[in-house]
Amino acid sequence: MNSTNKDSFEALYEVTQSISSILEPHRLLHRVLEIAINHLDAERGFLLLMDEIAPKGFTVGAARNFGEEGTSETFAASSSVVQKVLSTGEPVLTFDALSDERFEASRSILAQRILSIICIPLRLHQRVIGAVYLDSTQSRGKFNEETLRFLTVFGNLSAIAIENAREVQRLKRENQRLRSQVGTSHLFEGIVGESTQWREVLDLVQRVMGVDVSVFITGESGTGKELIARAIHKNSPRASGPFVAVNCSAIPENLLESELFGYKKGAFTNAVTDKMGLIEYANGGTLFLDEIALLASHLQMKLLRVLQEREIRRVGELEDRKVDVRVIAASNVELREEVKKGTFREDLYFRLNVVEIRLPPLRERKSDIPLLANHFMRRAAENFKRPVTGLQPKAMERLLHHPWHGNVRELQNVIERAVVLCRGTEIEEGDLQLQHVRVQDLLESGLTLEEFERKLVEKTLREMDGNRTRTAEKLGVSLRWLHYRLKEWNSETE
Repeated sequence: MNSTNKDSFEALYEVTQSISSILEPHRLLHRVLEIAINHLDAERGFLLLMDEIAPKGFTVGAARNFGEEGTSETFAASSSVVQKVLSTGEPVLTFDALSDERFEASRSILAQRILSIICIPLRLHQRVIGAVYLDSTQSRGKFNEETLRFLTVFGNLSAIAIENAREVQRLKRENQRLRSQVGTSHLFEGIVGESTQWREVLDLVQRVMGVDVSVFITGESGTGKELIARAIHKNSPRASGPFVAVNCSAIPENLLESELFGYKKGAFTNAVTDKMGLIEYANGGTLFLDEIALLASHLQMKLLRVLQEREIRRVGELEDRKVDVRVIAASNVELREEVKKGTFREDLYFRLNVVEIRLPPLRERKSDIPLLANHFMRRAAENFKRPVTGLQPKAMERLLHHPWHGNVRELQNVIERAVVLCRGTEIEEGDLQLQHVRVQDLLESGLTLEEFERKLVEKTLREMDGNRTRTAEKLGVSLRWLHYRLKEWNSETE
C-alpha cells in the first residue's frame, strides 16, 4: 500500500470513527470538514446541508477560512458550483477554474482568483442531503481524479454520520418531550381536570413549584386547595422535607397557639413535657395553613414573625428558634374583605399572598365532571371491591345539572356512596341520591342575603338531623364557620 492510499485509508477510518463517537451534529459537521481540508491540503472549505425552509435551499453547517462574513457573500464564489452539485447529485472537479469554460460567467471566481475547486454531494440512499466544497487560490491541479474518488467515498460515509447524529438529536428531543409530558402528569398525580379554567390553574401552579415563595390559594370549600398545596410541595426543592397541613378551623382557638408553636414544660397546667409545634415539624419543608382567615389576631402577629424573621418562640419560652419553612395558606373567604374589616392584618396578607392561585368552583368547570366522576368511581370500585365500571347516561346528566355547593369533595362523596349502593355494574340515577333542591323554595320576598344564608343553613341542619359535621360538609363550609354563624344568630338549635 503506497503512502497516498495509506493516508486515504486513515482519513476514511477517522471519519468512520466519527460516526460512532460524535453524536452532536454541530461538532460532527466541523470534524468532517476538518478531516477533508487537512487530508486534501485545501486552503478553505465549507459543508452545506439541504434545508427546504432556508432562502437558498441550504444552510451552512460548517466553514473554515472564509472570514467573518461566512453567512453572506463569502460563498458567492461557489454558489454556481454548489447549486450544480445539489441539483444534479454529481460532483464537480476543476483543475484550473480560471480557464474552465464552465465558470467563465462567474465574476466572483475571477475576482478571488480561485484556481482549484472540488465539490461533492453528501449522498444518503440516493438522496442528496448536502455538499462538501473545497478550493485553493495557490495552485492549479490541487485536486485530481484520485482526490475525487477519495472525497466521494468520504462524503458517503460522512452523510451516514451526519444523518445518524441528526436522528439521535431528534430522538433526544422527542424523549425530552415525552419525559416532559410524563413528568407533567406526575406533577399533578391525583389531580383531574382538562377544562380551560383548570388548565390555567395548573399552569400557574407549575410556574411557582420551583420558586420558594409564599403561595395563597383561594377557592370555595371542596375545590381541592390542599391537593394543590401538596402538588406544589411534592415538586419543589423542599420535596424531601415534611408537608404539614393545619386546618385553622379544626383546632380550638385556645389550643391552636400551642399546636402551631409548641410549648415549654410547665408553661400551663397540662404542659408536662416540652412539645415541638407543627411549624417546627415543617422545618425544611412546607407548612399548609388552611382557612387562614380564622386565625386569631395574636397568632397572626406570631405568624408574621415566622415569615419575616424565620423564627418562632414556643409558649412559655424566652429564646427564639430558627425555622426554615415555606408557607402555603388557603382561604374559602375573600381575605381582602377581612383586611378591610380589620379582622386580618394587612401586612400578613401581603406576606402570604406573594402568588395567589384561585381554584374555580365545580360549577365553573362542569366539563370536568365526567372525568372526575369516572376517576372517583374507578377508585371507589377498587377500594370497596365493587364490580362498578361506569355510569348510565341519565346518572351523568343528573351530575352535570347538580349545583355542587360542596364542589369536588361533594362529588366524590356522592360517587363513593353510589358505588356502594349500585346493584349492577353501572351507576343509575337513583344510586346518586341527589336531592332536587329548588332555590325558589327558599326564597321569600324581601329576604336579605344574610337572611337567605341563615334559612339555608337552618334548613340543611334540619335535614341532617342536627348533625353539624354533616351539615358543614353538605354546605361546603368549615365546621368552625358553622359554629360561628349559629352562635352569631343565637339559633334555637345551638
